[in-house]
Amino acid sequence: MENIKLLLFDLDGTLLRSDKTISPGTLAALAAYRKKGVLIGVSTSRGEQNALPFIEELQPEVLITSGGALVKYQGEYIYKAAFSAEETRRMIAAARSVCGEACEITIDTVDSHYWNYKVDPRKQDQSWGDSIYTDFADFGESSLKMCVEIFDDAQAARLQALLAECDCIRFSDGYWYKFTRKAVTKEQAIMKVCAAGKIQPAEIAAFGDDYADIGMLELCGLGIAMGNAIEEVREKADLVIGGNDEDGIAGFLISNLC
Repeated sequence: MENIKLLLFDLDGTLLRSDKTISPGTLAALAAYRKKGVLIGVSTSRGEQNALPFIEELQPEVLITSGGALVKYQGEYIYKAAFSAEETRRMIAAARSVCGEACEITIDTVDSHYWNYKVDPRKQDQSWGDSIYTDFADFGESSLKMCVEIFDDAQAARLQALLAECDCIRFSDGYWYKFTRKAVTKEQAIMKVCAAGKIQPAEIAAFGDDYADIGMLELCGLGIAMGNAIEEVREKADLVIGGNDEDGIAGFLISNLC
């Protein structure tokens, strides 16, 4: 860890405990690294608006949101990969044509998070903040990311074929699929950060738990899987630490503080 200049964390299942909080031990460990000049970063599939409580708590120097479609370095946007309003409408129409008019969809824009869930997500998880309900009937904004709940593998394959211009990854904790622009991934966003901050991937320690984190862990100098990570992530990581509910990050950071 003595050559690491940036600590980069996924949120859900990694930096966040199951109750969607960051442990005091982890916050103390991050403060100790920051005092030594190490940058703190977040790399999440959440939109920026859905990550605001944690952004305000962490004040990260690096912020990668919407699965890599929006990147901030030292408080300034350095990269944005958006779909036009017309492209977004076509994506929504494609999802409904394949998965049915009632399929559940979310859309990230730079400023907001939109949803048409049957159950208000804020009743299930308060950390989602000021998400906005819409039926997407006349949605007219450009977007960074679309997520669709798809229960049938054949439907998922058909939608991916229809949206061939998109990068698609499934989340392991349900039936949700993420669609961003082609080649918009966490690892590509990291390369934007490296160029802006004159940092090498070898100088980054990345922490993750799900499919979207695999490329990030492989790219960075130290790829660390949480103990609760899916098997595919643990297999690709350089090492596996304690789980997100076991203060795994705090224990690892403190034991390796140079």
